[in-house]
Amino acid sequence: MEIKLQAIRFEPTEKLQDFVQKKVGKLEKFSDEIRKVEVSLKVVKPETAMNKEASIRINLGTELYAEKVCDTFEEAIDNCLDALLKQLQKNKEKHQNR
Repeated sequence: MEIKLQAIRFEPTEKLQDFVQKKVGKLEKFSDEIRKVEVSLKVVKPETAMNKEASIRINLGTELYAEKVCDTFEEAIDNCLDALLKQLQKNKEKHQNR
């Protein structure tokens, strides 16, 4: 599984990059079909709270996508992953019913 991290308008710390790699890497447990994961991080409005936006796109034949805005990137990534796990579960059930 290939993980691509893109940071828009800021330079991510090594700690943040490691966090993304660790969290997103866990997606492999839920589906063997995941080929590529694109993570995009951006600061929306620097002077306000709730200004960290994370979006995650999963390519596994079909495309799954989640985007969240929170106080921290870590929280936004966790929320995106929660949403994507639900999507992965639905996708898996859909394919089993065929």
